[in-house]
Amino acid sequence: MGTVNVNRNVTDVFYRYKMPRINAKVEGKGNGIKTVIVNMAEVAKALGRPATYPTKYFGCELGAQTQYDHKNERFIVNGSHDAAKLQDLLDGFIRKYVLCPECDNPETELLVSTKKGTISQGCKACGYHGALEVNHKVNTYILKNPPNMDPSAQGSSLTEGKRSKRSKKAVENGSDAANASSNAGGVSGDADASNASGGHIGGETAEHGEEDDNTWTADVSEEAVRARMQDLTDGAKCMTISDDTEKSERERLDIFYEFVKKRRDAGELDSVQVHKDLVAEADRLDILQKAPLVLAELLFSANIIAEVRKNRNLLLRFTHKNLKAQRYLMGGIEQIISLHAANLMSKVAGILKLFYDNDILDEKTILEWASKVSKKYVSKEVSTQIHEKAQPLIKWLQEAEEEESSEEDDSDVEIEYDDRAKAELRKEAPAAKATAKKVDDDDGDEIDIDEI
Repeated sequence: MGTVNVNRNVTDVFYRYKMPRINAKVEGKGNGIKTVIVNMAEVAKALGRPATYPTKYFGCELGAQTQYDHKNERFIVNGSHDAAKLQDLLDGFIRKYVLCPECDNPETELLVSTKKGTISQGCKACGYHGALEVNHKVNTYILKNPPNMDPSAQGSSLTEGKRSKRSKKAVENGSDAANASSNAGGVSGDADASNASGGHIGGETAEHGEEDDNTWTADVSEEAVRARMQDLTDGAKCMTISDDTEKSERERLDIFYEFVKKRRDAGELDSVQVHKDLVAEADRLDILQKAPLVLAELLFSANIIAEVRKNRNLLLRFTHKNLKAQRYLMGGIEQIISLHAANLMSKVAGILKLFYDNDILDEKTILEWASKVSKKYVSKEVSTQIHEKAQPLIKWLQEAEEEESSEEDDSDVEIEYDDRAKAELRKEAPAAKATAKKVDDDDGDEIDIDEI
Protein backbone atom coordinates (compact mmCIF):
# COMPACT_ATOMS: atom_id res chain seq x y z
CA MET A 1 0.00 0.00 0.00
CA GLY A 2 2.81 2.42 0.95
CA THR A 3 2.72 6.08 1.91
CA VAL A 4 2.55 9.34 -0.02
CA ASN A 5 3.30 12.97 0.79
CA VAL A 6 0.37 14.77 2.43
CA ASN A 7 0.93 17.56 -0.09
CA ARG A 8 1.47 15.57 -3.25
CA ASN A 9 2.64 18.69 -5.09
CA VAL A 10 5.83 18.35 -3.02
CA THR A 11 8.13 15.81 -4.67
CA ASP A 12 10.88 15.90 -2.03
CA VAL A 13 11.51 12.31 -0.90
CA PHE A 14 12.57 13.63 2.53
CA TYR A 15 9.28 15.52 3.04
CA ARG A 16 8.31 14.54 6.58
CA TYR A 17 4.52 14.80 6.31
CA LYS A 18 3.36 11.39 5.12
CA MET A 19 0.03 9.58 4.99
CA PRO A 20 -1.08 6.10 3.94
CA ARG A 21 -2.23 5.73 0.37
CA ILE A 22 -6.02 5.26 0.20
CA ASN A 23 -7.14 1.64 0.15
CA ALA A 24 -10.66 1.26 -1.26
CA LYS A 25 -12.77 -1.88 -1.57
CA VAL A 26 -15.94 -2.13 -3.66
CA GLU A 27 -18.72 -4.22 -2.12
CA GLY A 28 -22.18 -5.28 -3.26
CA LYS A 29 -23.70 -5.01 -6.70
CA GLY A 30 -26.50 -3.30 -8.56
CA ASN A 31 -28.22 -0.55 -6.58
CA GLY A 32 -26.52 -1.73 -3.40
CA ILE A 33 -22.96 -1.25 -4.62
CA LYS A 34 -20.72 0.77 -2.30
CA THR A 35 -17.08 1.63 -1.76
CA VAL A 36 -15.53 0.98 1.66
CA ILE A 37 -12.45 3.08 2.42
CA VAL A 38 -10.62 0.46 4.43
CA ASN A 39 -7.92 2.68 5.97
CA MET A 40 -9.76 6.00 6.25
CA ALA A 41 -9.15 6.13 10.01
CA GLU A 42 -5.35 5.93 9.48
CA VAL A 43 -5.43 8.49 6.65
CA ALA A 44 -7.51 10.90 8.74
CA LYS A 45 -5.17 10.47 11.71
CA ALA A 46 -2.21 11.47 9.52
CA LEU A 47 -4.13 14.57 8.42
CA GLY A 48 -5.26 15.48 11.93
CA ARG A 49 -8.93 15.53 10.95
CA PRO A 50 -11.92 13.33 11.88
CA ALA A 51 -12.37 10.51 9.40
CA THR A 52 -15.92 11.66 8.69
CA TYR A 53 -14.71 14.95 7.14
CA PRO A 54 -12.87 13.54 4.08
CA THR A 55 -15.54 10.84 3.72
CA LYS A 56 -18.28 13.48 3.65
CA TYR A 57 -16.16 15.51 1.21
CA PHE A 58 -16.01 12.51 -1.13
CA GLY A 59 -19.78 12.18 -0.93
CA CYS A 60 -20.32 15.85 -1.80
CA GLU A 61 -17.87 15.77 -4.71
CA LEU A 62 -19.27 12.52 -6.10
CA GLY A 63 -22.92 13.30 -5.39
CA ALA A 64 -23.19 10.12 -3.31
CA GLN A 65 -24.47 9.27 0.15
CA THR A 66 -21.96 8.39 2.87
CA GLN A 67 -22.14 6.09 5.88
CA TYR A 68 -19.99 5.88 9.01
CA ASP A 69 -19.48 3.00 11.43
CA HIS A 70 -17.00 4.29 14.02
CA LYS A 71 -17.09 1.14 16.09
CA ASN A 72 -15.81 -1.00 13.22
CA GLU A 73 -13.99 1.88 11.50
CA ARG A 74 -15.95 1.48 8.29
CA PHE A 75 -16.33 4.61 6.17
CA ILE A 76 -18.48 4.09 3.10
CA VAL A 77 -19.31 6.06 -0.05
CA ASN A 78 -22.20 4.74 -2.09
CA GLY A 79 -21.34 3.69 -5.65
CA SER A 80 -18.25 2.18 -7.22
CA HIS A 81 -15.14 4.39 -6.97
CA ASP A 82 -11.53 3.35 -7.48
CA ALA A 83 -8.76 4.27 -5.04
CA ALA A 84 -6.92 6.53 -7.53
CA LYS A 85 -10.01 8.68 -8.02
CA LEU A 86 -10.54 8.99 -4.26
CA GLN A 87 -6.86 9.85 -3.79
CA ASP A 88 -7.21 12.73 -6.26
CA LEU A 89 -10.31 13.96 -4.44
CA LEU A 90 -8.43 13.73 -1.15
CA ASP A 91 -5.86 16.16 -2.58
CA GLY A 92 -8.67 18.69 -2.95
CA PHE A 93 -9.78 18.15 0.66
CA ILE A 94 -6.21 18.55 1.90
CA ARG A 95 -5.74 21.75 -0.08
CA LYS A 96 -8.99 23.23 1.30
CA TYR A 97 -9.08 21.97 4.88
CA VAL A 98 -5.57 20.84 5.92
CA LEU A 99 -2.79 22.90 4.35
CA CYS A 100 -1.98 26.30 5.86
CA PRO A 101 -2.79 29.13 3.41
CA GLU A 102 0.42 30.91 4.48
CA CYS A 103 3.15 28.27 4.70
CA ASP A 104 1.51 25.23 3.01
CA ASN A 105 2.32 23.01 5.99
CA PRO A 106 -0.33 20.54 7.21
CA GLU A 107 0.28 21.35 10.90
CA THR A 108 -3.10 23.04 11.22
CA GLU A 109 -6.24 22.63 13.29
CA LEU A 110 -9.82 23.67 12.63
CA LEU A 111 -11.47 25.87 15.26
CA VAL A 112 -15.25 25.67 15.06
CA SER A 113 -17.70 27.99 16.79
CA THR A 114 -21.15 26.44 16.53
CA LYS A 115 -22.78 29.45 18.21
CA LYS A 116 -21.29 31.98 15.78
CA GLY A 117 -21.42 29.57 12.85
CA THR A 118 -17.75 30.18 11.96
CA ILE A 119 -14.80 27.96 11.07
CA SER A 120 -11.27 29.27 11.50
CA GLN A 121 -7.87 27.71 10.95
CA GLY A 122 -4.73 27.89 13.07
CA CYS A 123 -1.24 26.78 12.02
CA LYS A 124 1.23 25.47 14.58
CA ALA A 125 4.14 25.85 12.14
CA CYS A 126 3.96 29.55 11.21
CA GLY A 127 1.42 30.85 13.73
CA TYR A 128 -1.17 31.79 11.13
CA HIS A 129 -4.74 32.21 12.37
CA GLY A 130 -7.68 33.26 10.25
CA ALA A 131 -11.13 32.39 9.00
CA LEU A 132 -11.44 29.41 6.67
CA GLU A 133 -11.80 30.89 3.19
CA VAL A 134 -13.36 27.76 1.67
CA ASN A 135 -17.07 27.74 0.79
CA HIS A 136 -18.06 24.10 0.44
CA LYS A 137 -20.99 21.87 1.40
CA VAL A 138 -18.75 20.15 3.94
CA ASN A 139 -18.67 23.39 5.98
CA THR A 140 -22.24 22.74 7.09
CA TYR A 141 -21.34 19.25 8.25
CA ILE A 142 -18.25 20.52 10.12
CA LEU A 143 -20.33 23.15 11.94
CA LYS A 144 -22.76 20.45 13.07
CA ASN A 145 -19.94 18.01 13.94
CA PRO A 146 -16.95 19.99 15.29
CA PRO A 147 -13.56 18.22 15.56
CA ASN A 148 -13.75 18.00 19.35
CA MET A 149 -16.96 15.92 19.24
CA ASP A 150 -16.44 12.39 20.48
CA PRO A 151 -16.67 10.24 17.32
CA SER A 152 -17.70 7.20 19.34
CA ALA A 153 -20.99 8.98 20.13
CA GLN A 154 -21.84 9.16 16.45
CA GLY A 155 -23.77 6.26 15.05
CA SER A 156 -24.94 5.15 18.51
CA SER A 157 -27.96 6.23 20.52
CA LEU A 158 -28.78 9.86 19.91
CA THR A 159 -29.70 10.37 23.56
CA GLU A 160 -27.04 8.22 25.18
CA GLY A 161 -24.85 11.14 26.23
CA LYS A 162 -27.66 13.01 27.96
CA ARG A 163 -29.00 9.88 29.64
CA SER A 164 -25.60 9.17 31.17
CA LYS A 165 -25.42 12.70 32.52
CA ARG A 166 -28.87 12.38 34.01
CA SER A 167 -27.97 9.03 35.59
CA LYS A 168 -24.91 10.57 37.16
CA LYS A 169 -27.04 13.38 38.54
CA ALA A 170 -29.48 10.85 39.97
CA VAL A 171 -26.64 9.07 41.77
CA GLU A 172 -25.46 12.33 43.27
CA ASN A 173 -28.99 12.98 44.54
CA GLY A 174 -28.92 9.66 46.43
CA SER A 175 -30.93 7.39 44.11
CA ASP A 176 -29.78 3.79 43.89
CA ALA A 177 -28.73 3.76 40.20
CA ALA A 178 -26.52 0.72 40.72
CA ASN A 179 -29.44 -1.43 41.84
CA ALA A 180 -31.55 -0.18 38.97
CA SER A 181 -28.96 -1.18 36.38
CA SER A 182 -28.12 -4.54 38.00
CA ASN A 183 -31.74 -5.59 38.09
CA ALA A 184 -32.82 -4.23 34.70
CA GLY A 185 -31.90 -7.51 33.03
CA GLY A 186 -33.95 -9.58 35.50
CA VAL A 187 -37.15 -7.61 35.29
CA SER A 188 -38.88 -10.04 33.00
CA GLY A 189 -38.22 -13.04 35.23
CA ASP A 190 -39.19 -11.20 38.43
CA ALA A 191 -42.36 -9.97 36.80
CA ASP A 192 -43.37 -13.47 35.74
CA ALA A 193 -42.74 -14.82 39.24
CA SER A 194 -44.69 -12.00 40.85
CA ASN A 195 -47.61 -12.41 38.49
CA ALA A 196 -47.70 -16.17 39.12
CA SER A 197 -47.98 -15.64 42.88
CA GLY A 198 -50.39 -12.74 42.64
CA GLY A 199 -47.78 -10.13 43.61
CA HIS A 200 -46.62 -7.04 41.69
CA ILE A 201 -43.39 -5.27 40.89
CA GLY A 202 -42.63 -2.43 43.25
CA GLY A 203 -45.22 -3.51 45.81
CA GLU A 204 -45.33 -6.15 48.54
CA THR A 205 -44.44 -9.81 47.87
CA ALA A 206 -47.35 -12.24 48.03
CA GLU A 207 -45.67 -14.61 50.42
CA HIS A 208 -43.86 -12.38 52.87
CA GLY A 209 -45.72 -9.08 52.68
CA GLU A 210 -42.35 -7.32 52.79
CA GLU A 211 -41.02 -4.64 50.49
CA ASP A 212 -38.97 -5.93 47.60
CA ASP A 213 -35.49 -4.40 47.88
CA ASN A 214 -34.85 -5.03 44.20
CA THR A 215 -37.63 -2.81 42.91
CA TRP A 216 -37.29 -1.55 39.29
CA THR A 217 -38.90 1.85 38.77
CA ALA A 218 -38.75 4.72 36.33
CA ASP A 219 -38.50 8.36 37.40
CA VAL A 220 -41.86 9.84 36.43
CA SER A 221 -41.34 13.25 37.94
CA GLU A 222 -42.19 16.23 35.76
CA GLU A 223 -38.52 17.20 35.40
CA ALA A 224 -37.47 13.69 34.36
CA VAL A 225 -40.27 13.38 31.80
CA ARG A 226 -39.38 16.78 30.35
CA ALA A 227 -35.72 15.75 30.12
CA ARG A 228 -36.61 12.53 28.26
CA MET A 229 -38.80 14.44 25.83
CA GLN A 230 -35.98 16.92 25.24
CA ASP A 231 -33.63 14.03 24.47
CA LEU A 232 -36.02 12.68 21.86
CA THR A 233 -36.52 16.14 20.35
CA ASP A 234 -32.78 16.78 20.11
CA GLY A 235 -32.28 13.37 18.58
CA ALA A 236 -34.94 14.04 15.98
CA LYS A 237 -33.34 17.38 15.16
CA CYS A 238 -29.97 15.75 14.62
CA MET A 239 -31.52 13.16 12.31
CA THR A 240 -33.34 15.89 10.38
CA ILE A 241 -30.20 17.97 9.92
CA SER A 242 -28.26 14.91 8.79
CA ASP A 243 -30.97 13.69 6.41
CA ASP A 244 -31.87 17.07 4.89
CA THR A 245 -28.53 17.48 3.14
CA GLU A 246 -29.00 14.12 1.42
CA LYS A 247 -32.41 14.99 -0.03
CA SER A 248 -33.13 16.15 -3.57
CA GLU A 249 -33.05 19.85 -4.40
CA ARG A 250 -36.83 19.92 -4.79
CA GLU A 251 -37.27 18.48 -1.29
CA ARG A 252 -34.76 20.95 0.18
CA LEU A 253 -36.61 23.85 -1.45
CA ASP A 254 -39.84 22.55 0.10
CA ILE A 255 -38.17 22.44 3.52
CA PHE A 256 -37.04 26.05 3.09
CA TYR A 257 -40.54 27.01 1.93
CA GLU A 258 -42.08 25.69 5.16
CA PHE A 259 -39.31 27.34 7.20
CA VAL A 260 -40.04 30.78 5.69
CA LYS A 261 -43.82 30.33 5.69
CA LYS A 262 -43.86 29.56 9.41
CA ARG A 263 -42.03 32.80 10.19
CA ARG A 264 -44.10 34.82 7.76
CA ASP A 265 -47.36 33.58 9.29
CA ALA A 266 -45.98 34.40 12.75
CA GLY A 267 -45.22 37.97 11.60
CA GLU A 268 -41.50 37.61 12.31
CA LEU A 269 -40.05 38.71 8.96
CA ASP A 270 -39.25 42.22 10.24
CA SER A 271 -36.64 40.81 12.62
CA VAL A 272 -32.96 41.08 11.65
CA GLN A 273 -32.22 37.86 13.53
CA VAL A 274 -34.91 36.03 11.54
CA HIS A 275 -33.32 37.36 8.33
CA LYS A 276 -30.01 35.83 9.42
CA ASP A 277 -31.74 32.57 10.32
CA LEU A 278 -33.31 32.37 6.85
CA VAL A 279 -29.93 32.88 5.17
CA ALA A 280 -28.32 30.27 7.44
CA GLU A 281 -31.09 27.76 6.69
CA ALA A 282 -30.80 28.30 2.93
CA ASP A 283 -27.03 27.88 3.18
CA ARG A 284 -27.44 24.69 5.25
CA LEU A 285 -29.76 23.26 2.63
CA ASP A 286 -27.38 24.39 -0.14
CA ILE A 287 -30.09 26.40 -1.95
CA LEU A 288 -28.81 29.91 -1.23
CA GLN A 289 -28.96 31.02 -4.86
CA LYS A 290 -32.39 29.53 -5.55
CA ALA A 291 -33.91 30.77 -2.29
CA PRO A 292 -35.24 34.01 -3.92
CA LEU A 293 -37.64 31.84 -5.95
CA VAL A 294 -39.22 30.67 -2.71
CA LEU A 295 -39.15 34.17 -1.20
CA ALA A 296 -40.95 35.62 -4.23
CA GLU A 297 -43.70 33.03 -3.91
CA LEU A 298 -44.23 33.73 -0.21
CA LEU A 299 -43.61 37.49 -0.03
CA PHE A 300 -45.31 38.87 -3.13
CA SER A 301 -48.91 39.14 -4.26
CA ALA A 302 -50.94 41.54 -6.39
CA ASN A 303 -49.74 44.24 -3.97
CA ILE A 304 -46.12 43.64 -4.95
CA ILE A 305 -45.22 47.35 -5.15
CA ALA A 306 -45.75 47.85 -1.41
CA GLU A 307 -44.29 44.43 -0.58
CA VAL A 308 -40.98 45.13 -2.33
CA ARG A 309 -40.31 48.12 -0.07
CA LYS A 310 -41.40 46.21 3.02
CA ASN A 311 -39.11 43.22 2.36
CA ARG A 312 -36.16 45.07 0.81
CA ASN A 313 -33.66 44.29 3.60
CA LEU A 314 -34.49 40.58 3.58
CA LEU A 315 -34.18 40.33 -0.21
CA LEU A 316 -30.83 42.17 -0.19
CA ARG A 317 -29.36 39.51 2.09
CA PHE A 318 -29.85 37.02 -0.74
CA THR A 319 -29.33 39.11 -3.89
CA HIS A 320 -26.65 41.70 -3.03
CA LYS A 321 -23.73 41.12 -5.42
CA ASN A 322 -25.16 37.70 -6.29
CA LEU A 323 -26.18 37.72 -9.96
CA LYS A 324 -27.35 34.09 -9.93
CA ALA A 325 -29.70 34.75 -7.03
CA GLN A 326 -30.98 37.83 -8.87
CA ARG A 327 -31.72 35.75 -11.97
CA TYR A 328 -33.76 33.31 -9.89
CA LEU A 329 -35.59 36.25 -8.33
CA MET A 330 -36.46 37.45 -11.87
CA GLY A 331 -38.04 34.03 -12.44
CA GLY A 332 -40.06 34.43 -9.25
CA ILE A 333 -41.22 37.90 -10.32
CA GLU A 334 -42.36 36.49 -13.67
CA GLN A 335 -44.43 33.88 -11.85
CA ILE A 336 -46.09 36.50 -9.62
CA ILE A 337 -46.89 38.72 -12.62
CA SER A 338 -48.34 35.72 -14.45
CA LEU A 339 -50.43 34.77 -11.42
CA HIS A 340 -51.85 38.30 -11.07
CA ALA A 341 -51.70 39.28 -14.75
CA ALA A 342 -54.93 41.31 -14.66
CA ASN A 343 -53.46 43.70 -12.09
CA LEU A 344 -49.72 43.56 -12.76
CA MET A 345 -49.10 42.98 -16.48
CA SER A 346 -49.54 46.66 -17.33
CA LYS A 347 -47.16 47.64 -14.51
CA VAL A 348 -44.20 45.41 -15.45
CA ALA A 349 -41.81 48.25 -16.29
CA GLY A 350 -42.62 50.07 -13.04
CA ILE A 351 -42.28 46.91 -10.95
CA LEU A 352 -38.84 46.07 -12.37
CA LYS A 353 -37.70 49.67 -11.95
CA LEU A 354 -38.75 49.48 -8.31
CA PHE A 355 -36.48 46.46 -7.80
CA TYR A 356 -33.72 48.32 -9.67
CA ASP A 357 -34.11 51.53 -7.63
CA ASN A 358 -33.95 49.55 -4.39
CA ASP A 359 -30.69 47.86 -5.49
CA ILE A 360 -32.31 44.41 -5.31
CA LEU A 361 -31.75 43.84 -9.05
CA ASP A 362 -28.70 45.10 -10.92
CA GLU A 363 -28.82 46.67 -14.38
CA LYS A 364 -26.76 43.79 -15.76
CA THR A 365 -29.28 41.22 -14.52
CA ILE A 366 -32.25 43.03 -16.06
CA LEU A 367 -30.55 43.52 -19.42
CA GLU A 368 -29.42 39.87 -19.55
CA TRP A 369 -32.97 38.78 -18.76
CA ALA A 370 -34.35 41.08 -21.48
CA SER A 371 -32.04 39.59 -24.12
CA LYS A 372 -33.87 36.25 -24.18
CA VAL A 373 -37.47 35.12 -23.77
CA SER A 374 -37.56 31.96 -21.66
CA LYS A 375 -40.30 29.49 -20.77
CA LYS A 376 -38.46 28.23 -17.69
CA TYR A 377 -40.82 29.82 -15.15
CA VAL A 378 -43.93 30.77 -17.14
CA SER A 379 -45.32 29.92 -20.56
CA LYS A 380 -43.53 31.37 -23.56
CA GLU A 381 -46.58 33.50 -24.46
CA VAL A 382 -46.72 35.06 -20.99
CA SER A 383 -42.95 35.54 -20.91
CA THR A 384 -43.08 37.29 -24.29
CA GLN A 385 -45.83 39.59 -23.04
CA ILE A 386 -43.84 40.43 -19.88
CA HIS A 387 -40.77 41.24 -21.98
CA GLU A 388 -42.84 43.53 -24.23
CA LYS A 389 -44.28 45.39 -21.26
CA ALA A 390 -40.77 45.82 -19.83
CA GLN A 391 -39.43 47.50 -22.99
CA PRO A 392 -39.72 51.11 -21.71
CA LEU A 393 -37.42 50.25 -18.80
CA ILE A 394 -35.08 48.22 -20.99
CA LYS A 395 -34.80 51.09 -23.49
CA TRP A 396 -34.12 53.55 -20.68
CA LEU A 397 -31.35 51.36 -19.21
CA GLN A 398 -29.75 50.81 -22.62
CA GLU A 399 -29.76 54.54 -23.42
CA ALA A 400 -28.27 55.34 -20.03
CA GLU A 401 -25.56 52.76 -20.67
CA GLU A 402 -24.83 54.26 -24.11
CA GLU A 403 -24.63 57.78 -22.64
CA GLU A 404 -22.16 56.63 -20.03
CA SER A 405 -20.09 54.94 -22.70
CA SER A 406 -20.20 58.09 -24.84
CA GLU A 407 -19.12 60.29 -21.94
CA GLU A 408 -16.17 58.01 -21.29
CA ASP A 409 -15.13 58.26 -24.94
CA ASP A 410 -15.43 62.08 -24.86
CA SER A 411 -13.34 62.34 -21.74
CA ASP A 412 -10.59 60.35 -23.47
CA VAL A 413 -10.63 62.76 -26.46
CA GLU A 414 -10.39 65.80 -24.22
CA ILE A 415 -7.38 64.34 -22.46
CA GLU A 416 -5.61 63.73 -25.78
CA TYR A 417 -6.46 67.21 -27.05
CA ASP A 418 -5.36 68.78 -23.79
CA ASP A 419 -2.04 66.93 -23.94
CA ARG A 420 -1.42 68.11 -27.54
CA ALA A 421 -2.32 71.70 -26.66
CA LYS A 422 0.13 71.68 -23.76
CA ALA A 423 2.84 70.28 -26.01
CA GLU A 424 2.28 73.07 -28.60
CA LEU A 425 2.35 75.71 -25.90
CA ARG A 426 5.68 74.34 -24.68
CA LYS A 427 7.10 74.68 -28.23
CA GLU A 428 5.89 78.28 -28.56
CA ALA A 429 7.12 79.30 -25.13
CA PRO A 430 10.77 80.19 -26.10
CA ALA A 431 9.65 82.48 -28.95
CA ALA A 432 7.17 84.26 -26.72
CA LYS A 433 9.84 84.73 -24.06
CA ALA A 434 12.24 86.34 -26.55
CA THR A 435 9.77 89.03 -27.57
CA ALA A 436 8.22 89.56 -24.16
CA LYS A 437 10.59 92.40 -23.17
CA LYS A 438 9.47 94.75 -25.97
CA VAL A 439 5.88 96.06 -25.95
CA ASP A 440 4.48 98.94 -28.05
CA ASP A 441 2.49 101.59 -26.20
CA ASP A 442 -0.43 103.48 -27.71
CA ASP A 443 1.88 106.13 -29.23
CA GLY A 444 4.02 103.55 -30.98
CA ASP A 445 7.02 104.11 -28.67
CA GLU A 446 8.88 101.09 -27.51
CA ILE A 447 8.91 100.44 -23.78
CA ASP A 448 11.49 98.28 -22.08
CA ILE A 449 9.59 96.20 -19.52
CA ASP A 450 12.75 95.63 -17.45
CA GLU A 451 12.98 99.38 -16.79
CA ILE A 452 9.43 99.66 -15.41
